[in-house]
Formats: sequence, structure tokens, C-alpha cells
Amino acid sequence: MKFPKQKILKALLILALVLVVLFLGLYFFRDSLLKQAIAKVTLKMNTEYDSKFSVKSASFEGLSGIKLTDVILVPNNADTLCHIQKIETSISLSNLLIGDVQVGTLKINDGYIQLVKKGKVRNFDAFLKRDKSDSDTNEKRKYATFAYQIISKLLNLVPTDMKLENLNFKIDDNGKKASIEINKLVLDNKQLETNLHVQSKNFDQKWNIKGFADPRNKKADIRFFNLDTGAIRVPYLDERYNFKASFDSIRLNVANIDKDGSELHIDGYTSITNLKINHPKIASKDVVIKNARFDYRFLLGDDFISIDSTSTMQLNKIKVKPYVSYNTEKDTVYTLQVEIPKMQAQDFIVSLPDGLFTHFQGMEATGIFDYKLDFKFNKNKPNTLVFDSKLNKQDLRITKYGEADLNKLNREFVYRAIIQNVLQRPVLVGSANPNYTPLDQISPYLRKSVLTTEDPSFFSHRGFINEAFKQSILKNIRTKKFSRGASTISMQLIKNVFLTREKTLSRKLEEILLVYILENNRVVSKERMLEVYFNIIEWGPNVYGIGEASQFYFQKSPSGLNVDECLFLATIIPKPRKFMYQFNDEGNLKDYAVKNQKFLRNLMFRRGLLIPEDTIGQFPVYISGNARSLIRIKAPDSTAIKNDSLAMEEEFDL
Repeated sequence: MKFPKQKILKALLILALVLVVLFLGLYFFRDSLLKQAIAKVTLKMNTEYDSKFSVKSASFEGLSGIKLTDVILVPNNADTLCHIQKIETSISLSNLLIGDVQVGTLKINDGYIQLVKKGKVRNFDAFLKRDKSDSDTNEKRKYATFAYQIISKLLNLVPTDMKLENLNFKIDDNGKKASIEINKLVLDNKQLETNLHVQSKNFDQKWNIKGFADPRNKKADIRFFNLDTGAIRVPYLDERYNFKASFDSIRLNVANIDKDGSELHIDGYTSITNLKINHPKIASKDVVIKNARFDYRFLLGDDFISIDSTSTMQLNKIKVKPYVSYNTEKDTVYTLQVEIPKMQAQDFIVSLPDGLFTHFQGMEATGIFDYKLDFKFNKNKPNTLVFDSKLNKQDLRITKYGEADLNKLNREFVYRAIIQNVLQRPVLVGSANPNYTPLDQISPYLRKSVLTTEDPSFFSHRGFINEAFKQSILKNIRTKKFSRGASTISMQLIKNVFLTREKTLSRKLEEILLVYILENNRVVSKERMLEVYFNIIEWGPNVYGIGEASQFYFQKSPSGLNVDECLFLATIIPKPRKFMYQFNDEGNLKDYAVKNQKFLRNLMFRRGLLIPEDTIGQFPVYISGNARSLIRIKAPDSTAIKNDSLAMEEEFDL
């Protein structure tokens, strides 16, 4: 069917006239529409966010320009959140007609935005409330669609041309203050340049951010520099969380944000030079990462969010290929896969961050290795947890030990425990110490009891027990804290002899690597490791080694300990300084302590480590050594006995 040419022209003319009328309507009634829009925002701020919003004056300039003065937002009963002296902006009318707010230009002069917390009152709490429409619906959110909508809306609000002057961002967290003053920020022809003045209680710096930014095409390449001498320091975190961080420069590149069907792809990279961090939970000194880069590809679908396996992380010379996924298709499943491709062992050692692996300084190695970690946790089926860690090595050999000389375990050495950062008395680990006890002179009952409680598979594993790690992870997930470890005797030995007892990430990572080297390079025999362990661990207050412990508790040598005495000693290892609380005021073990030893005895029976004949003629544990002075034993009181007798006579009319 063909339409006459005149009808087509007439239709186009009518459409053009309608558009002209719409534009004229917008032009002539724009001030009224603007006032209505401000009134609507004012009402919404008042009713939904319990805040007062006001604009001193608002007017159009030209066809699409808007000028606002004295824009103020103040939550009720709280400090001012925002106060801007002058805002000039332009909005694309053509995009507005189709419901898409797209900011063209933006100028802001003189003002501040501040986040204030006084006591428990915060001036931004009202704006953190979840939308009821989101919380009430049971419909599963499609991650890719939702994220793309948010990103698009935010980028549309970023103007193509922007100029900010004298705009201050301030934080006041109960007196902990920091501010970032934008002296000047210019985005012109997709080129961004800024001058920032950053202040906190501890430092005062001037930063520069420059680079490429194209919000309409969703691309950016931005760098952070310090205009002053020295590294860029991060404000606020040091006062608020005791977390200190600094760096020389950061680069952030966004190369692509694209939605293809039901999947959203975000590609780019970020890099940082000379990152320095310090926090008591990380390490006891500054941790320095000289060069790090993350080439990322984020993938989002209807029911998953992930860091794709094509992403790479570079830490000095260490290259890591990560895969991280959060999937809700059927169950809620968390997946982590880490792969370190084949690399030289020495390159790995020299790439370890300074301050995080201090005991590896000076270490040298030959050979190559690769590593894979596979972790999967199903929230709905926790017992199906997957934890698989594999290291493949080729001609890997330690040629020179660093600060932690593992070979010293084969020699006579002096051990000094560190408790609460206090160095304890020296203990000689060797035959020159009269309390030193060779493994074959320690009661076999004690060896079996301690191995049962501390590390049943000590003689068969290589430092780690995967199943123990799994159970530890499950327990920590359930309790939402690090409530259970998976420590083997090898790990305890490394921790005691070479490391401190500080609970830091650094100490734990060093422990894992040193244990692997100790066990997999056969530096020390299992028998020697167990012998050293028995002779250095703490068995009571200032009691080190089984030689001292046997005398302290029972006035015996380690070879003469009976079964029940060995069971007692094995059960106090986790908390040796609190052994006295297992006894009542008559000097006998409390019921719970007896039950613990009975449980251990029965477990050893089931495993064939004890036979009934081993327990024939056994008496209850009796503390005869100096340890008895620490047990609160109630002395007989003749007056109390007399009073008790009188009370009985009165009660029974005797």
C-alpha cells in the first residue's frame, strides 16, 4: 500500500508543528515548571527524608540554562548537609522530553558538603534508608540490568563540561575531622584537571587529579598525583580506624561499559605505586607494595556478579589470575579461584611486600612452581564446602634462609617465648639443659595423648590438614568471626620458635609459608620437630618444656608419668596458665575436667592407642609439686566443723 507524497509531507509538517509547540510551551512556561520542580523536591525532602530544602532564587538563562543561588539542604535536628552559593547548569531538552535527564554543563561556586556525626546522630542517616518498594517485593533483582541503569543515570548526571571552584567536602566524626577542598576542577573537551587541598589533624597536602573522562561514552583514564613532596596520604582513616595509608600515584582506567543481552561487561585496569599501609591487625610495621596493577573484567548477569577469570593481578613480579563469583541462580554460592602461573621461586620471594614477610628477607631459592586454590561455599548447603589448595613445584630448593633460619631446629639453640610483647626467660633447647628431655625418654602415653589432642595425623601430613581447614572455615563463617583455627604441631612450632604471638595477617601468612618450606623441603625430621615441641611449649606459668612440667606438677621425670597424669597434661596445653581452675577447693579435679580426660581416654581406646591394661591400678590425678601452691585449697577449719555439728544438733533436735 502506497501513501501519497503530499500526505507524508503533511504528516511530517504536523509532527514538526507539534514539536515546535512543545518547545515553545517549555520555553514560555519553563520558569513555572522550574518552580514546580523545586517545590516537588522540597516536599519530598520534607516528607520522605525529614529535611529542609531551599533555593533562594531559580531562573532559566537562555534556552536550556538554569541558575540557582543559595541551595541549602538541612536535615531536621542535625547539621547542614549541603550549602552551595551558586549553581549554573544546562539540561538537554530533547532528552528531557523522553524522560532522560542529561546534564550538559555545570558550574558550581563557593559551598560545602559535610558529613557530621555527633554522638550517635548523623546528618545523613535519613538518606541511607532503603526504598520500601525494594524491600517489600519478593522479585529477584536482575543484577546486570539494575547496575546498568544505575551507572547510566549517574553518568548522565556527570556533565560533559564542568567547572567547580571553592567547593569543600568535610567530615566531622565526633571531632575526627578531614576536608578536601576543590580549589578548581575543570572538565573541558573530555580532559579533566583539578587542584585539591586536603587537610586532616595529621597532615596538609595538595593533590592533583588529571586525565581523560568521557561520561557519555562511559570511558575514563584518570591519575592521582601529589603536588607537594612526598606520598599522597589518605585522610580520616588514620584517626577513625588507626589505618594509615599512602601512595605515590594511582591510575584508574575504564575502557568499556557495555550491556550485551542479559550480561553487563565492565573492563579496564587500575594501578598503584609505592602503596604503604599500616594497621595493627595487618603487621607490626609498615607494609610496602612497590607496584601493583589489576586488569579487571567485571561480569554481571541476571543472577550472578563476578570478576572474570580473564582478569589479572600483578604484584611486583607475581602474576595472579583470580575468579570471584556470587551466584543466586538456585542457591547462594560464593566461589573463589586463584591461579599463579609458573614462575621462578626467587621472583616470588623478592616480590613479597616489605613489612608483610620480614622473615623472608635475604632468602634465596631456585626452581619454579605454580599454584591453584579452589574455594566454593554454598550458603544453603554449607557441608558441601570445597577447599582445594595445590602447589606444583619443579626443582624447587631453598639455597639460603632469610631471617628465619629453619635449620636451627636441628641444632642446640636458646628459646625465648614472647607473651603480650614481653620477652620471657631463656630456655636452652639442648642436652646442656638438665631439664631437656629426648623424645625416647618421654612417656609414650604422653606422646600419644598430646598427638591425639593437638595433631593426630602429625606423622603423615605435610604441615596442613585440608579437612581441618574446611571445618575451621565453616565454624568461622557460622560465627562470623575467627573463632577457630586449624593449627598443626608444625604450625605451632614455627609460631613459637620463629614468630611472635601477635594476631596479625603478616604473622599468619609467614606461618603458612614457613611451615610449607619446613615440611616440604624436609629441613627437619618429624621426630626432631616433636622433640623440640615437647621441650619448648608452655605447660604452666613460667613452666617451659616437659622436663620442668613433670617436676612442677608431679615431682617425676617425663618417663615416669602414668596414663592419667599424661591425660591431664595433654588437656591443659591450650590454656596452661589457667590449669589451677580445673581444681576445686579440696585439690581434686572438677567434674568437667574429669569428663574431659575421660573423653580423651575413650577416644584413645577407640583408636587403639590405649588398652584396658594401661589404666589398671590408676589413682585420681594428685598434684604434688610446686603447682599445688597455685591451687586454692581450702584449709580445714575446726571452728567451722564445730559450728556445723551444733547446726545439725539443732536441726534434728539432738
